[in-house]
Amino acid sequence: MSFMFQHILPFLIVAPPFFYGLISLYCARGFFSGRTSDASFLPPVTILKPVKGVDRESFANFASFCEQDHPRFQIVFAVASPRDPAVAVIESLISKYPDVDIELVVDDRVYGYNYKVCNLINAFPEAKHDILLISDSDIRVDPGYLREVCASFADPLVGLVTSLYRCRQTRGVPAALEALGFSAEMVPNVMVALKLEGLSFALGASMAVRREVLEKIGGFRALVDYLADDYQLGNMIFRAGYKLKLSFLFVESVMKRESLSGMLARQVRWTRAMRFSRPVGYFASGFTQQVPMALLALFFSGFSASGWWAVLALALTRSITACIYSRFFVRDNLLPRYLWLLPVRDFLAFVTWTFSFLGDRVEWRGNRFRLMPGGKIVKLGKERFQPDMCLPQLPRR
Repeated sequence: MSFMFQHILPFLIVAPPFFYGLISLYCARGFFSGRTSDASFLPPVTILKPVKGVDRESFANFASFCEQDHPRFQIVFAVASPRDPAVAVIESLISKYPDVDIELVVDDRVYGYNYKVCNLINAFPEAKHDILLISDSDIRVDPGYLREVCASFADPLVGLVTSLYRCRQTRGVPAALEALGFSAEMVPNVMVALKLEGLSFALGASMAVRREVLEKIGGFRALVDYLADDYQLGNMIFRAGYKLKLSFLFVESVMKRESLSGMLARQVRWTRAMRFSRPVGYFASGFTQQVPMALLALFFSGFSASGWWAVLALALTRSITACIYSRFFVRDNLLPRYLWLLPVRDFLAFVTWTFSFLGDRVEWRGNRFRLMPGGKIVKLGKERFQPDMCLPQLPRR
């Protein structure tokens, strides 16, 4: 019995994250090698951009959507206040691209606690086309982005198309740690989920949806009280019986210089949102993390040589897997340059995973909320949302 604990058990403990990494490589190879698209299917698209404040290189980010190799598209920007600094950026964009159909909606009407979704509700009446694409304000895309996204809609059963995201240029260690999370955690997790159970959620950086499908699930109003509106949008469409597709084309997250505390606060908000949205799957994800399994292997082996060999095997596999993702699949080239940060990233992932179970409060854009079962949020503080603040949605144009 003592022999097993000291020599065999450590390797059994690290087996889940060890094999998970290898399985994720197999899944990614299958996905990226199977790339096909119908570039001839080019329906008109309305791009909805909910905006609050300015991001790093906002003008260039917005301009990338104006320079699409697509015959017909519209961009609708939505802000809540005429004093928002993004208004000046958008007005400059309209001046530079007079031939692009761009609308600016300034509307402060509130429908629920997710103010990003409130912006989408206010922008929706201006949408002219039946393919609606929602994208975050800090995202930049290649000229072929719309063509790639639209290709999946050639299948009439596809209700939503979402995109993976990466960050190839980082400023500072906190930004590098967050960017490593994209290529070393998010993308592998999506690859495994896609292979084992199919896509049942969306990624908020880029989500394209059919208008009729959106209306069938209740429109944007169905999302207005959820923190993880991207996850909910994809999951609602999946449960309505439609296919969800993952685009082969990455979009670029343009991250500004960030403090470590700010990055950690955002990570905790994301992890708590996921815990409340999909509690069973999120709890199980802890068994695929490297740090807790490595610590358990050392503890149960009594910090013997076998325990350290098991941890070393796990660390080598983790490093190789992450480098392959970074260099060949995600192509952000963060690794091996930032390989020294990978153990730190894995430790922070374990910390934020743990902290997600230690509370139900999150802070988002200067407001504090409480997460409810299922992922809905309730605002904390003196000013609370009242139903009479909800005004009727304008009719479709």
